Amino acid sequence: MGTMPLHRVCGIFVFLSVCLISFTPPCNGGNILVFPVDGSHWINMKILLEELHARGHSITVMRDSQSWYIPEKSPLYTSITIEIDSNEGLENFFDVYLQENMRAQREGASALTFFKLTKDFLSMIFKAHALWANALVQILEDGKMVKSLMDSQYDLVLTDPAIAPGVVLAKYLKLPMVLNVRWITSGEGHFAIAPSPLSYIPVPGSGLTDKMNFLQRVKNMLFYSIVVFQQKFMVGPSYDALCEKYIEGGCDIISLLQEADIWLFRSDFVFEFPRPTMPNVIYIGGFQCKPAQPLPADLEDFVQSAGEHGVIIMTLGTLVNALPSDVADEIASVFAKMPQKVIWRHKGVRPSTLGNNTLIVDWMPQKDLLGHPQTKVFVAHGGTNGVQEAIYHGVPVLGIPLFFDQYDNLLRLQERGAGKIIQLGDVNGRIFEKGLNEVLHHDSYRENMQRLSRLHRDQPMAPMDQAIFWVEYVMRHKGAPHLRTEAYKMPWYSYYCLDILLLLLSAAMALLLSTLVIFRFLCCRGRRKTKTKLH
Repeated sequence: MGTMPLHRVCGIFVFLSVCLISFTPPCNGGNILVFPVDGSHWINMKILLEELHARGHSITVMRDSQSWYIPEKSPLYTSITIEIDSNEGLENFFDVYLQENMRAQREGASALTFFKLTKDFLSMIFKAHALWANALVQILEDGKMVKSLMDSQYDLVLTDPAIAPGVVLAKYLKLPMVLNVRWITSGEGHFAIAPSPLSYIPVPGSGLTDKMNFLQRVKNMLFYSIVVFQQKFMVGPSYDALCEKYIEGGCDIISLLQEADIWLFRSDFVFEFPRPTMPNVIYIGGFQCKPAQPLPADLEDFVQSAGEHGVIIMTLGTLVNALPSDVADEIASVFAKMPQKVIWRHKGVRPSTLGNNTLIVDWMPQKDLLGHPQTKVFVAHGGTNGVQEAIYHGVPVLGIPLFFDQYDNLLRLQERGAGKIIQLGDVNGRIFEKGLNEVLHHDSYRENMQRLSRLHRDQPMAPMDQAIFWVEYVMRHKGAPHLRTEAYKMPWYSYYCLDILLLLLSAAMALLLSTLVIFRFLCCRGRRKTKTKLH
């Protein structure tokens, strides 16, 4: 065969290039407005945004100018910065609350302490919502910003409903809404959207399981009343005037949440107790989990030096830098006795009883250490992310809960035989050593956690892929109203069919009374006839 002329080769190349360009699938990147919550909540949101960005979506993030974690400039998104009067006081208030909570646990719980901590927590929540409600008023009063938001033609609002401005803004802009959620403005998200019988669904903070006796159900009801009080008197009023002024027909926060198209719920039923749910709730628990990456060389050398005994890792999350010094000394003295090597994220005063086997670090690659075959036990505070990562990698947990939902998270592991709880107030050398040895040397803890890991991983679709699919689903279909119940629009007496019950009871009563009247009439008539015959 002869050589093909150069001009024919070039012509064919151009033709094929045009064909390839013609058949390249069009970019379906969406335009997403994100209203996140700062702090540890941002960690979860950022992981989701990284994946959305990688899929070609354009992202705009609304942030506070004094944000703790959310940077103004990022390769993932463009930002809209909001000036809030001041949240420095809120951050300080939060730190004080954490210290007070730890002190109260150590001194012993009492009814007075419980009510004081509850009052302080509600005060903190009220202050946070009031600040953000005022910030939203600034946004809606800024005609230039409102015009910019409307002209941007966003496809949806992605928000964390632990604070409500993103929810209100989505309603104002008439955009579909996806929630990245476990917590809402008052408590756990399920209670706003799904049937939640208090007879077997524990309220967060109650420290109960799904198996409750009578007194526990009374306790559960009391904790639920705190949630209702919080929403009605502490959170709702911050937004009521705003809703009345800016939302046509008015609104309330719970109703707006119930109108969300999709709830990306950061939990699953490997972790959560079974309960009723709804079709627009998508469970993405562990969506942040990935296979472990190699450790830095120096850390790998330390881990391998542990030999057959393995490694214990300990961290209390991002919010608590250090335990009280006497507690830290007790824990360090126990670690010093262990044949295992220990990696401890601790930023406070270096414990005086620290052993040569313990490495103190300011930061640790937690996911990679949990996935390392040398890691035997995870000593943790019970934050949702840490618990889910421990499940993913099959590492049993010795939990020291400090505040908020941490006890409830650890309780779910303990109920499944995959973890053990030690209350901070009970931590001393003897109890900590006993608990650590129990989790280390009783094979059932590791076996149960590895069983949970197998259950978690055995899914038809990875949690992150589910999250992205449903965000894109809402964009493709401009919402998902067919998955959303309208039951929340019913009056409470109709929802519980009390009006029907009243009708049936009235009908039964009317029938009974009619029967009695007829029977009495017949009896009286019979007596008259008898008397007439006798006369």
